[in-house]
Amino acid sequence: MTAKLKNWAITQSLDHPKRTIIIIIILTIIVASGVRWLVLEDDMMKILPKNMESVQTWDNIKDEFGSTDMMFIAFGERDKSVYNAEILKTLWDVSKALEAIPEVDEVMTIATSNRMDSDGGFIEVSDLQPARDLTDGEILNIKSYLEDNESISARLVGKNQDFLNIIAKPIADVDLDIFNNKVINTANEYIDGYENHYGGQIYLMGVMPALIRGDINLLMRVGLIFMVLILLLSLRSVPAVLMNLFVILSSVIVMLGFMGWVYRLTGSDKFLFSLLNTSMPIVLLTIANADGVHFLTKFFKKMRITKDIRESLTISMESLLLPIFLTSITTMAAFLAMIFAPLQQMIGYGIATAFGIAWAWLLSSLLLPAVISLKKWNLDSRAIRKAGIFERIIDKIGQNVMTYPKIILASALLIVGVATIGIAKLNIEVNIMTFFEKGSEIRNSMEFLDKEMSGTMNMEFRIEGDIKSPETLMDMELIQEFIHKHPDVTTSFSIANIIKLMHKTVMDGDLRYEIIPDTRDKVNNLFTLYSMSGDPDDFESLVDYDYEIGLITAFMGSVSTQEIAKFVDEIDQFIDSNINEELNITTTGMLVVFRDLTDKIVQSSFISIFASIILIALIAGIFFKRILWGIISIIPLVSAVLLNFGLMGWFGMDFSHVTAILSSVIIGVGVDFAIHYISQFKRISASSSDHYNITNQTIDDVGYPILLNAGSNMAFGALLFSSFIPIQQIGGLMVLAMLATSIGTLTLMASLVELLKEKLINNNYLEK
Repeated sequence: MTAKLKNWAITQSLDHPKRTIIIIIILTIIVASGVRWLVLEDDMMKILPKNMESVQTWDNIKDEFGSTDMMFIAFGERDKSVYNAEILKTLWDVSKALEAIPEVDEVMTIATSNRMDSDGGFIEVSDLQPARDLTDGEILNIKSYLEDNESISARLVGKNQDFLNIIAKPIADVDLDIFNNKVINTANEYIDGYENHYGGQIYLMGVMPALIRGDINLLMRVGLIFMVLILLLSLRSVPAVLMNLFVILSSVIVMLGFMGWVYRLTGSDKFLFSLLNTSMPIVLLTIANADGVHFLTKFFKKMRITKDIRESLTISMESLLLPIFLTSITTMAAFLAMIFAPLQQMIGYGIATAFGIAWAWLLSSLLLPAVISLKKWNLDSRAIRKAGIFERIIDKIGQNVMTYPKIILASALLIVGVATIGIAKLNIEVNIMTFFEKGSEIRNSMEFLDKEMSGTMNMEFRIEGDIKSPETLMDMELIQEFIHKHPDVTTSFSIANIIKLMHKTVMDGDLRYEIIPDTRDKVNNLFTLYSMSGDPDDFESLVDYDYEIGLITAFMGSVSTQEIAKFVDEIDQFIDSNINEELNITTTGMLVVFRDLTDKIVQSSFISIFASIILIALIAGIFFKRILWGIISIIPLVSAVLLNFGLMGWFGMDFSHVTAILSSVIIGVGVDFAIHYISQFKRISASSSDHYNITNQTIDDVGYPILLNAGSNMAFGALLFSSFIPIQQIGGLMVLAMLATSIGTLTLMASLVELLKEKLINNNYLEK
């Protein structure tokens, strides 16, 4: 069967090259046309797994209370009080302008807030800022009211009273990119003369598409430049480099087109293109490069001997079709193992990349040989006539492995062992603020909002029960008091705060009555008094219409994932121990989602790693007829995974939902080298009686393309130019992984095979 498939492929490529090229190009255009349906996603909630309780609670809160996503805008002048007519006039103008935007559901500022005052035992509800132009007395009145009501002022005024806060909430299901652009452009018209800062999760979601687009364009250009330069230096043939680039770029476009087609046909969020997918083009760029590099170097080497194009192509195809197919299958298996990932886009990442790899295999196996066969090659060119520098280096590596296999094996294992210790130091961090470099505009603004304002992170508590019951309200107050003990919590608000304020107001501002009334009737009376001059809909973001579901919202600065996990666990324990068990209380918000996401990432990453490694070992074992070869094939990539995660721990790099794809990439790329080595070792041992030189001959044959492949895959270094820190880390670590897997194959694995050589051959572990 294998021989028939090889003969069919050789016939199609060499006897009918033009027909083969035309058919494959037409198919490529059809699949690639799906790019027009590729969607850049800015909504982080679509990335998250739907079965997480915190995500389900968040969705319920959106259905009941509207969007809880918020953009924060702070503006002012340092060390100058915001209680002056000019800045409050600006606040009035920008607030009204933002409220007029169709995509904005609510704007919370001093200019849009109400106040409650006592009027002979009744509650008088009025505007906190009564007009655009204010007198000194009116400004003083606003200041006094906010100073008397700290829970309100904490949301609207900076800690040093020199910045004002604007909180904008979008309508449901709005395009965050459009919302962000309109809000920012409108706000800048009025606050451009002030120091201003933007932040919040919704702000980050809105700016992500532009950042992702810019990242993709930059990374692709830099990656291609790296790859072209290295290939030109090594292959020394412009036509050969252009042929390989055609295979690579076609595979990348087809992968993106596949994502577009699948999203068009299924509407599945798994195939949206988000921050997690930014590294996909570079990843496939390097993977698709591998097969072409192996084929071209093999072809040039045979041309140097035979001086005949067809014979050289035939020998190359007979030698490489099976290992290229096997490397493609095992690499696809590594990426398909990402179906165990907790995030929707990571599943799509794995499936789409696997499809791109399959297409690269098709192009390398059929189209590339066909194109090569139509080219009139100059037999006197340097690429064919003379061996390159890497080929000369390879011979020395082969000699050393044969001479000192035990020393090389022990040294490699020692290095991996020391690095592995660092895994215990690995820190898991999914806070999106840490994705941006310190000193960047986005990071600076978020840190300012955390330090000077109310913060940009939120936590929400959905409470089911009789919200008008004093016992329920006091339990809500207890929860708020507990969370305020955390130093990073800046403020919280709920209907309990409103009731306490109403109670105090009715009692002529007496602070002794800033408490929850002791009967349900008194609570109900307060709402009745409020409705006489105020609108009961003012509370729709705090309690539902039937007063059966209440909401507590807390603001806090950005904290590490470990702190989040600890804090949320403490809250859960407090609620279990101190709050009425008849109340149904669920906790959500970005902080809680981050906590839950951490557990999912760790769990799924280990499952993905073990599943892909076992699957690759089984596939390699089946194809090479012995499970021992399957085990040997995974040694370099297991070593590279341990080395990378260990070094992440040693150097303090964070493990996040973005870097979680690293293991699949390392496994997918790294297995190629081992497969090619084993395949050639088997071929040589089956046709040669010179057992002594088998290792040297194998390294001489596959060592050059392995090093060239690893060298050209330094295009991963393009990721170092990304706007996102996790993507930069992936770039640096993948450069290391390329070195680790290539050198590991030619040293660690090669030395092990050398030590087991006689046993393998004599005991018929190899096909004869």
